Amino acid sequence: MTEFSVTLANRPGQLATLARRLADAGINIETLAAMAIDGESLLRFMVDDAAAARRVLGEAGVRFEERAVLDTFLPNQPGSLASVAEDLAVAGVNIDTIYLLHSSAEGLHFALTVDDTETARTKLAS
Repeated sequence: MTEFSVTLANRPGQLATLARRLADAGINIETLAAMAIDGESLLRFMVDDAAAARRVLGEAGVRFEERAVLDTFLPNQPGSLASVAEDLAVAGVNIDTIYLLHSSAEGLHFALTVDDTETARTKLAS
């Protein structure tokens, strides 16, 4: 998976315009987090077709960054996230973004971006 980061003006219609461009290209937004800071809106999102999103954003003249996203499944119990975050911290890995994609009695499905993907991938697999 790929996470896209986009900064837009914090004005009415900015998200609507971006979402419409993606929708018109047949791209589904699967996750989205947005936050307004100092007159700008920071959007981080994942879509079902990263290559198409890259093309649409480029054609629209929207500046963006993209990063690899790691998946992890944790037990749905107190301390699961704390343990993973501690393990990554001890390994010197910083979590940049984290999404809770799904929770159920069976577990928690998280997606995260980090500053050291390979080390994080190794730690998450162990």
